[in-house]
Amino acid sequence: YHSGKNPLKGVRRGGSEEVETVKGLSQRRLHKAFLRYHDAENWPLLREALTRMGRADLIGNGKRHLIPSYQPSGTVATKPRASAAPQRGAILTQHTGLPPRPGVGKSALRAGKATPSRKPR
Repeated sequence: YHSGKNPLKGVRRGGSEEVETVKGLSQRRLHKAFLRYHDAENWPLLREALTRMGRADLIGNGKRHLIPSYQPSGTVATKPRASAAPQRGAILTQHTGLPPRPGVGKSALRAGKATPSRKPR
């Protein structure tokens, strides 16, 4: 993958078959979205890509369509911004908005205020 050479055809100096690899972030995200086409979070990206590719016939609400033409509520297109206050009853963690506890973390370990959870080797 990293070299761009086909390992199935034998890798030789100067005579190896080249394999096109996608290394751009936008193309990699698009490939992942196509692999996970059933995930509603990917539908806006897929709609745009299918329209650009001339395959808008795959967008619709029938059995022959890959993704629906609507976006369900609660997915990417309708999520509130990250700076919005948490909803009542939501469980808060350090990853979802709870501030870190004083005396816990890497800075506290460096300062000698907290004990490490594992013994050093």
